[in-house]
Amino acid sequence: MPPRLSIIVPVYNEESTLQEIVQRVFAACGDFAEIIFVDDGSKDRSLTILKDLARPQDTVITKKNGGKGSAVRKGYAVAKGTYVVVQDADLEYDPEEIPGLLTYAEKNNLEALWGSRRLKKQKQFVHMGHFLGGTTLTYICNILYFSRLTDQPTCYKMVRGDILKTLPLKENDFRFDPELTVMLLRRGFHIAEQPISYHPRSMDEGKKINWTDWFKWVWVFVTLRFRPRSYFTV
Repeated sequence: MPPRLSIIVPVYNEESTLQEIVQRVFAACGDFAEIIFVDDGSKDRSLTILKDLARPQDTVITKKNGGKGSAVRKGYAVAKGTYVVVQDADLEYDPEEIPGLLTYAEKNNLEALWGSRRLKKQKQFVHMGHFLGGTTLTYICNILYFSRLTDQPTCYKMVRGDILKTLPLKENDFRFDPELTVMLLRRGFHIAEQPISYHPRSMDEGKKINWTDWFKWVWVFVTLRFRPRSYFTV
């Protein structure tokens, strides 16, 4: 029997938060999920910490630095879960939200489920620019693809594993995120949403995404809009 869920944890220089987030993942999801850690060529002690903390049923992959997308795709390739989700190695997203998302997805036999930060009344940002950037990306996605998402850039994107394996994802950096959303929408899959909690961190605290990534994100939305449907199938 495959596990109910595969959790992909991409890691790049996260030694300051790694031990805490791994323990949180184990506490919230350890009974029903396989955890796949992908170290993206960290220069700090991240890989050592992962090897020390990983359980026998977990997987630790190390690779040359290539970007978050390349790390996530590496994890997707070996995931065995009925559903698959990404957990960032910082502390912005709380793994305690994952069991509820999984139960909702299973109960409703969903193809894909996004955890929306916007559907919950809470602190949404440290810097207004990040909030406006994310909101604008969601708006652009909805306009181009006739979707009704409230939080396209969310980390918690839960997708059925069998569907995920049919998507020819190619992007290596943060562009993998809009690429995943677009491929699902272009294939006609429905993306549901549920509210999640969120604890935004600043650039000083290690947040890696910036305004250059915003423009790359938009480029993905625009260019994939005009690809033939055959492009989105393996």
